[in-house]
Amino acid sequence: MIVANHPIQKPETLVKKEKAQEKNSKEAAEQKELRQKANKLKREEAYARIEAYTKEYHAAERAVIDAKREAKANGSYYVEAQPKLVFVVRIKGVNKIPPKPRKVLQLLRLLQINAGVFVRVTKATSELLRLVEPYVAYGYPSLSTIRQLVYKRGYGKVNKQRIALSSNEIVEANLGQYGIFTLDDLIHEIYTVGPNFKKANNFLWPFKLSNPSGGWSTKRKFNHFIQGGAFGNHEEHLNTLVKKMI
Repeated sequence: MIVANHPIQKPETLVKKEKAQEKNSKEAAEQKELRQKANKLKREEAYARIEAYTKEYHAAERAVIDAKREAKANGSYYVEAQPKLVFVVRIKGVNKIPPKPRKVLQLLRLLQINAGVFVRVTKATSELLRLVEPYVAYGYPSLSTIRQLVYKRGYGKVNKQRIALSSNEIVEANLGQYGIFTLDDLIHEIYTVGPNFKKANNFLWPFKLSNPSGGWSTKRKFNHFIQGGAFGNHEEHLNTLVKKMI
């Protein structure tokens, strides 16, 4: 007698499970493809903005050079615009600080020695800097200095927590609504003191720097910069100091 070989049927629950897995796998693949396309588009847009920023910086530098040459040719002098941004570093501790300067240091978020913050230059902030001048070093940060600070020592304030700026996603999640999607967008907003400077600057946690390479000498630290010391306005020379502290 010949017995027919009937295929073993899978249980209905197993068939449904396999179909569900297949569907989920297909959906996951589609989502992955969509994410890859979206990320590619974001990268292209980011590169385009970086290129635009670079052209903007070069055009500004070229304009200053041309203006200086034109003034010289006409026998006059070119006076550059007043800086709109300073970087302020606290260089002294809490001992023997009167209440008013102590309060100003708190307002500037300079709560610890070697803490640094960006400050927009206005009449009000200039007055505050004069009040705390014996306790801080400040000056005009270059694009290179700002970039090094953000990339090497940059932390953001996320849900009141100090989070390292390790990816553009962190920037986009917190500042995307203001058109700031990447670290380069953040650097550009700070450097140019853009319309959303306050939002961008408040997002940045105060920079925690180190003592300058070689350390501070007591004589230098407690004298004004123009007397060979450390505190006060370093102007463009601040960039040398900050790079020793990063």
